[in-house]
Amino acid sequence: MSDPNALVQGVVLMSDPRVAAVPVRENRQELLDVRERGFLVSSYRADAVGAFAKVRVGVLKRLELAERSLPSGLRLLFIEGYRPLALQQRYFGEYLESLRAANPGWNDERLRAAASRYVSPPALAPHSAGAAVDVTLCTADGRELDLGTRVNASPEESGGKCYTDHPDVEAAAAANRAVLGGALRAAGFVNYPTEWWHWSYGDRYWAMATGVPEALYGPAV
Repeated sequence: MSDPNALVQGVVLMSDPRVAAVPVRENRQELLDVRERGFLVSSYRADAVGAFAKVRVGVLKRLELAERSLPSGLRLLFIEGYRPLALQQRYFGEYLESLRAANPGWNDERLRAAASRYVSPPALAPHSAGAAVDVTLCTADGRELDLGTRVNASPEESGGKCYTDHPDVEAAAAANRAVLGGALRAAGFVNYPTEWWHWSYGDRYWAMATGVPEALYGPAV
């Protein structure tokens, strides 16, 4: 099994100071529910108020572009969009503490960087800005395709195969990742390289990755 920590060399993690340094000029776009636009939506991350199914207007428009560009017979399966800040804080804290327990010799800086491979630091989280989507591919009747791991597989669980360009992902799954990535990149999204399913537009990580001077979206409330 590959060491999941070794595989992130050269990857800009969400905890990198370059991400936090990107200013935000909030454009105040509203959050819209993708279920009202005909997307196939998994119940995996469903919550009582439906926050998980909402994204910013600009994100939704690009998601529609991406789906229209997929090969015939394929669709996006939407897993999660907006994540309230309190929930993001809980996810980050729980994962960080699990890493601390497993790696008692790591200092706080190393723990925070390792945690950010899988859960974004709350202040920077694209999900909490309504700017990120977790998506996979499925057939027209909702049957999920094989993309190498389950959505939201951790680096530890997957041996690093959750990383988008992991060299040991089987050929068919890698091909499906290429189809998904091609559609989303063409629509303007950027991928977080440690999570093949995570794509964003308008947030600080997107701005850093594309070289634009400002992010469009800060934390949504």
